[in-house]
Amino acid sequence: MLATTRNRMTPPLVLHTRTAAELMTPDPKSLRQDALVAEAAVFLSARGFSAAPVIDEAGRPVGVVSRTDLLHHHGQRAARLLTAPPGTADARAEAAAPGAIRDVMTPAVFCVHAETPAAKVVEKMLALNVRRLFVVDEAGVLVGVVSAFDVLRGLGEPFRAAG
Repeated sequence: MLATTRNRMTPPLVLHTRTAAELMTPDPKSLRQDALVAEAAVFLSARGFSAAPVIDEAGRPVGVVSRTDLLHHHGQRAARLLTAPPGTADARAEAAAPGAIRDVMTPAVFCVHAETPAAKVVEKMLALNVRRLFVVDEAGVLVGVVSAFDVLRGLGEPFRAAG
């Protein structure tokens, strides 16, 4: 079946991958939960990432840290610095506090397994209104990530061929 657009017939959108493993970007870069906020800021900006998974010592995802999380953290810290009387112990403590990533990350982790059907991955992303899902193995260890861009790439093959 073809969809009709103004003066042109276009093929329907079809996801050409069968599983999360085929959609995912394998071995995603991640941050340890004991990393500092400053490390996360450098990590995201140096790589051009908008967010990254946060993992525990076993490699299991425990959260997500995003640029937005870092902005909120720095904004709240700046507000506390502005309201603390200069030279007080509170002001010195706030200025010196490095901040742990686990204190600013979003602790919600949405995962699928590698064998999850691609259509179910897309349905879950839409239902949760998220831009990415983590792919974990049987032990819950992070092995990949499916982003909205990965889904679009899975749709794109026939359009490139049709040119």
